[in-house]
Amino acid sequence: MEKIYYTTIGLEIHAEMNTKRKMFCDCINDPFHSAPNQNICPVCMAHPGTLPVPNKQAIENVIRVGLAIAKNGANDGLGNIANFSEFDRKNYFYPDIPKGYQISQYKNPIVTGGHLAGVDITRIHLEEDTATSKHSADKTLIDYNRAGVPLMELVTEPCIHTAEDAAKFGRGLQLLLQYLGVSEANMEKGEMRVELNLSISPDPKVFGTKVEVKNINSFSAVERAAKFEIGRMKMLYEAGREAEIVQETRGWDEVKQQTFSQRSKENSADYRYFPEPDIPKFYLHEMFELDALKNNLPELPQQKRDRYKNDFSIKDEDIESFVYDRDLALWFESVCAILNDHAKIKTASNYITSDYLGIKKSNLEAKLPSVQNFAELIELLSTNQINSRTAKDILLVIVTNDQSPKAYAETNDLLQKNDPEALKKVAQQIIDANPNIIEAYKAGKESVLMSLVGQIMKQTNGSANPQMVLEILKELLR
Repeated sequence: MEKIYYTTIGLEIHAEMNTKRKMFCDCINDPFHSAPNQNICPVCMAHPGTLPVPNKQAIENVIRVGLAIAKNGANDGLGNIANFSEFDRKNYFYPDIPKGYQISQYKNPIVTGGHLAGVDITRIHLEEDTATSKHSADKTLIDYNRAGVPLMELVTEPCIHTAEDAAKFGRGLQLLLQYLGVSEANMEKGEMRVELNLSISPDPKVFGTKVEVKNINSFSAVERAAKFEIGRMKMLYEAGREAEIVQETRGWDEVKQQTFSQRSKENSADYRYFPEPDIPKFYLHEMFELDALKNNLPELPQQKRDRYKNDFSIKDEDIESFVYDRDLALWFESVCAILNDHAKIKTASNYITSDYLGIKKSNLEAKLPSVQNFAELIELLSTNQINSRTAKDILLVIVTNDQSPKAYAETNDLLQKNDPEALKKVAQQIIDANPNIIEAYKAGKESVLMSLVGQIMKQTNGSANPQMVLEILKELLR
């Protein structure tokens, strides 16, 4: 019998904050400046005698995240925001940290508690980002444009148990930050970074030895790194070598698709935290109007999901398409306002999420047509003026050449023909030309009738009403 191992995962996620200035100085927050070492000053370069001044907007951003992750919880999130908070010095030396220490938060973070996507949050605090190291074969260059950029760190409880759920939480947090407007959270640019804290154990009541995995730059990589590390640990357990699982920091090699050891994992004592002496303590409930911040939060992703389900009754997978694409969602809601009918709205949703997004994948020049023209297309389809095949063909046209679907259908003789007498003449011609199919149909193979429907649709350039055609064929063959 295969032995069962219990996986425990906690996440540490960093996200750069959207602010005009850096965390503790007046330099522009632009870590991606084309020229290195342009957005720097004596403060963020740690020149002697300089003093840090906290960025109030960055603190407010973190507060808004704290309010958002507890919006449906006790006290509507206010209890999650600390009154007393302070900054601390986290001491460690890397070439990309000018001071030789990082200004961060330890005992008194801005946010404690809260929930997101079923995951409990331990804390959210604020610190300064490091510089960027650029390695070559014989040297390493340091770009300090990023040094001092406001960096939020969110730490979850060790309550995640699968690689898939770890990646799902990361995507949910990224979406929340983007809805709040506090961070672009672009992982490819390094604006959001995920670190895995992972262990396995044969006993569900006992945690195994924890390993941290860094250098993860995509959510798919989060999933792959977690699965690799779980597999590595299981292999060591099965070989009786579990003692080789040590508390350490490991990196993720995207090319080799495996983790590798970097260094032994530091404990908090190794960082020699102590309160930052150059920054006064602050009392957040006095500095900020928390009720006003709470009341001015935008509609959040889960609220949008609930509203779309209640107002539009569309499929869950369609809802996710709109939740993850806010521009598409705004456009869709404008279409819904014109259609003002649940059945038509469902049809519109299907054509957007299946057909339009499918076209967009293969044709980068495709763009959303005007709200009025797309709504007109759905009206034509819903009122049987065109059939579904014609609707898809017209959609292909209007996403690259926005125009009236009705005018296009009229010009190209695509409006559905609902004249029974005219269709009977075409149907009789097709029946006369296909005696073998008619014989098979009369022998009990009803499915062959659809081939005749297809021939009639082709002869009428797709403009015949297929349901009417089917009924006419059955009537003629009785």
